[in-house]
Amino acid sequence: MPLSRSLSMTSLTGVLPPWEEDELPVEDLLLFEVSWEVTNKVGGIYTVIQTKAKITVDEWGDNYYMMGPYFEHNFKTQVESCEPPNPAIRKAMDALIHNGCQVHFGRWLIEGSPYVILFDIGSAAWNLDRWKGDLWDTCNIGLPYHDREANDSLILGSLIAWFFKEVHYNHFHEWQAGPGLILSRSRKIPMATVFTTHATLLGRYLCAGNTDFYNNLDKFNIDKEAGERQIYHRYCLERAAVHCAHVFTTVSQITAVEANHMLHRKPDVVTPNGLNVKKFSAMHEFQNLHSTNKSQIQEFIRGHFYGHLDFNLDKTLIFFIAGRYEFSNKGADIFLESLSRLNYLLRVHRNDVTVVVFFIMPAKTNNFNVESLKGQAVRKQLWDTAHAVKEKFGRKLYDALLKGQIPDLNNILDRDDFTIMKRAIYATQRHSLPPVTTHNMLDDSTDPILSNIRRVGLFNSRNDRVKVVFHPEFLSSTSPLLPMDYEDFVRGCNLGVFPSYYEPWGYTPGECTVMGIPSVTTNLSGFGCFMEEHVSDPAAYGIYIVDRRFRSAEESCNQLTQFMFSFCQQSRRQRIIQRNRTERLSDLLDWRYLGRWAHLFPQTEGFRYPRPYSVPPSPSASIHSTPHHSDVEDEDDEPYDEDEEAERDRMNIKSPFVLNAVPEGKKQQPGESRN
Repeated sequence: MPLSRSLSMTSLTGVLPPWEEDELPVEDLLLFEVSWEVTNKVGGIYTVIQTKAKITVDEWGDNYYMMGPYFEHNFKTQVESCEPPNPAIRKAMDALIHNGCQVHFGRWLIEGSPYVILFDIGSAAWNLDRWKGDLWDTCNIGLPYHDREANDSLILGSLIAWFFKEVHYNHFHEWQAGPGLILSRSRKIPMATVFTTHATLLGRYLCAGNTDFYNNLDKFNIDKEAGERQIYHRYCLERAAVHCAHVFTTVSQITAVEANHMLHRKPDVVTPNGLNVKKFSAMHEFQNLHSTNKSQIQEFIRGHFYGHLDFNLDKTLIFFIAGRYEFSNKGADIFLESLSRLNYLLRVHRNDVTVVVFFIMPAKTNNFNVESLKGQAVRKQLWDTAHAVKEKFGRKLYDALLKGQIPDLNNILDRDDFTIMKRAIYATQRHSLPPVTTHNMLDDSTDPILSNIRRVGLFNSRNDRVKVVFHPEFLSSTSPLLPMDYEDFVRGCNLGVFPSYYEPWGYTPGECTVMGIPSVTTNLSGFGCFMEEHVSDPAAYGIYIVDRRFRSAEESCNQLTQFMFSFCQQSRRQRIIQRNRTERLSDLLDWRYLGRWAHLFPQTEGFRYPRPYSVPPSPSASIHSTPHHSDVEDEDDEPYDEDEEAERDRMNIKSPFVLNAVPEGKKQQPGESRN
């Protein structure tokens, strides 16, 4: 079937009824949320719907349902099967089941336990050709037979439209859920619809190709670009869903601008993504959790760098980047270049700080790296040896003290003990450099991260002050190398670095924030734009924003390098203060409060989180003359009362920020009114 090279909505003119609010039943209104990632983790949308489930269930109760595709393994491990409480839902399910389409119902075992309705795509595949014809007759969109994801999305959408025909408010996420919205509207099913795009299809493809995307939004030939990338049919589904929806939303201002150009409809409202902050909340324990988890990461470092552990772990900072393996979109390209420059600066300034950087990005591997496994085995053997000698030493010392004697320390260890210790020392000898990657890569020679590591020369040599560890798998507490879950790993790091070029929202820096870990983001990410808009001095709160929109790549790289170098110059006390401030921004990202603030401050310019009252720990405002600050507090430093400042911040968040207001009891500083 030939594809039309132009997309027109004229075929729907006169077909779609207008939305009359008076006709919508308010009582017993049902809310359906449709996404390909309901119980099916693929990307960030899974986090969106999972984290806001609790607050939505609290508001809608048993009238809230999630809908998505059925996968047997996911259903058995994540869903508790039960009967629908609503007779209309039961009737609609029976209608599909009696026609040979399998539908599964249950409670998703996450916080809030929302009801889920999952459709078995395979059981309805026999109807695919007819549904393709319906889609073509409705809006002239044809799907190629070889695009399984697009065909599966059509089957899911057709089943959802069929379901709604049998059963009032429906929320669709991303293009995979689009066919359900399109077909429901074309069949004049009486319901209100919302479509949310978390990223445009074409935007992701164009940015991955290293185009100057944001400065040329109005210059792209959209149909031509989509056709050349063989995603024209997907783009048509996305755009048709956007124009069919009563309300079109997106997750950030930067994506709203993109959607206006790519999809030719301005979003009706921007709905920022939030987090279930209660899940991450550790109250005053988060500093202790940082110390505990950092110790666990340090154990991995001891094993990975055995034989080359000539740096002080107490003066070692841990940076990381994590996410989907989109090398340029996630900013891994400028991150590696900046790390090379940071390495140079630390060496030139003879700084005693060492930075260990983790890349947590899943890639194709075939097994663990033998050297990595050996390193952890050597570390464990050394620990067992030291523990055995310590026990023996302790017993002899204890016996001597019981007898009232001071033992001769030269004789307390015998020859066998020294032999064991010498063998342990010889076991740490290594003739090769510590490996850069923890796994064997399938495409070692062409892998973007490894290729750029070779280019910049970060090989974990003794002279390098920046060490690199590429972990090409998601973290798991069952791993024999780094047995930690992602949340625990993040809590143990000092800085998350996410210099993304294309990031419609960006959950990774948000998760760092609610766990009290400073992070680097950009003004091209939704999270970065949100923080710039609502926080007066993000850097003082541990949110460093790299300008990738109005600066060249070289200038952005230098700015990122300066952020990281300045962070390395912070004293331990400054980092503790900054982590406290970072964690207090959690309420900004809480699903419970995002909706309330939208009602309280409809004009977003009226709400702005003020600068902290005490001296900011940001090194850019307090760089000493020495390369590294002493951990000892200066007596002249401004007194810092954590509880007092926390209370001030809690009070500030309850009222709009007034530009020229001066806090009670504080003198206005020169130039302060212009901050």
